[in-house]
Amino acid sequence: MGVERADVTEDAVLGGRLVLRQPRKGHRVGHDAILLAAACSARPGERLIELGAGVGAAGLAVARRVQELALTLIEIDPALAELARENAERNALAARTRVVCLDVAASPPAFTAMGITPHAADHVLMNPPFNAAQNPSPERGRRLAHTGTHDTLALWVETAARLLRPAGVLTLIWRADALETVLASLAGAFGGLSILPIHPKPGSPAIRVLVRALKESRAPLTLLAGLVLAEANGQPTREAEAVLREGAVLALAAN
Repeated sequence: MGVERADVTEDAVLGGRLVLRQPRKGHRVGHDAILLAAACSARPGERLIELGAGVGAAGLAVARRVQELALTLIEIDPALAELARENAERNALAARTRVVCLDVAASPPAFTAMGITPHAADHVLMNPPFNAAQNPSPERGRRLAHTGTHDTLALWVETAARLLRPAGVLTLIWRADALETVLASLAGAFGGLSILPIHPKPGSPAIRVLVRALKESRAPLTLLAGLVLAEANGQPTREAEAVLREGAVLALAAN
């Protein structure tokens, strides 16, 4: 099942380092995916699994940056999964990228049947749907990408914990005003949290948090200095430009 070509655009991100085919309407690749990739601390030779990958933006951005990284993209929507395959090929990353059409909340046997076994990943990356189910978008792609239930994050974290090796790293992005949900969902299986707030402008409350968590760690939480996306006049900050256009990594990726 594929998306009709007339319904697809081809767009450059990361200053042209990555070219992505994506649906013309519905959920579109934005800052969140690139910020998530920039927060991932994967190293050459490791294995990364992205849950809810969409057209593959975040995972492919990491693979573009990290040589010899083995990447698995998991996406529930067959049309988006097909675009993710095309994007891996378009960016010469197909040889080390596998795309699997599967629900993140599927049972462990369903994952194993697709060749995705427990404790096999060094890193898991995810941008779960975080909007409440009231007034969901009529467009299916946008609805799947943005609308979750009260237990969505907990289910995704449970899957990540199962897939990660001991001391493996989970990196996620979430609404800043629901940080308590992240902390509650990670309690038990993860520790050593590092949190980086994302602010739209100077002096504005954070709108997103990037979180890095270590499986089975007992290390304390670290709150990092936030990233400001734009100056008061609306122009991108130098720091944001370095990440979003030049491929720089965030402090989370250096840990």
